[in-house]
Amino acid sequence: MLLHSKVIGEGQPFIILHGFLGMGDNWKTLAKQFSALGFELHLIDQRNHGRSFHDSEFNYEVLVSDLLHYCEYYAIKNCIVLGHSMGGKTAMLFAALYPKLVSRLIIADISPRFYPVHHEAILEGLTSLDFQKITTRKKADLQLSRYVQDLGTRQFLLKNIFWESTGVLGLRINLPVLRDNLSEVGEALSPSLSYSKKTLFLRGDKSEYISLQDEVQIRLQFPNSSVKSITNSGHWLHAENPIEFYESVRSFIT
Repeated sequence: MLLHSKVIGEGQPFIILHGFLGMGDNWKTLAKQFSALGFELHLIDQRNHGRSFHDSEFNYEVLVSDLLHYCEYYAIKNCIVLGHSMGGKTAMLFAALYPKLVSRLIIADISPRFYPVHHEAILEGLTSLDFQKITTRKKADLQLSRYVQDLGTRQFLLKNIFWESTGVLGLRINLPVLRDNLSEVGEALSPSLSYSKKTLFLRGDKSEYISLQDEVQIRLQFPNSSVKSITNSGHWLHAENPIEFYESVRSFIT
């Protein structure tokens, strides 16, 4: 099956892969800016996210297979790939397996290492949303606030809510499968995998996702890489400091 995407602009293909519980639309504002530089932006919804298909299988191998099928379907070659968090793991594995298809790689706030499960409260909160009783986004936010205190995180999660039919809300994400396969999100990439073309790792200066120890492993597997911090930002660096994020990417791809 083919992944859902939104395509913006014309020029060299530039694929953006969202993180866990996200969707391509989260990147629309930045995509419009990148497209103005002469790129064709592909904002992809990965399986079990956004408007893409739902499937019981969920791991990085199938996410990469989905992306390969997408590139073959649209005859995409020599593309730039940017991935955030889970999308960054997908992007790293895809570039390592199919380096001829990727001209440059940008990874946002993730490294190739293993990450322990840490989304339990978020998934518990999303599971608690009973849309037979919850009929407005405000009520959904109130219910979710019992599990997720940070307003910005809740606003990000609530973008997954849509109107299934008149007066009936639902979630776009395949919550049962994502919950059952949560451990797959933190899986490490094999240390034997590498990608030798130019790569930019961006991390939030308030985030702990890329440590100094991680930088050692990054340079082993991505020998032509650099690591740069985005100031005043955490894990959602592209949303927390979009101006500096845009400038960092722009200088890397132009």
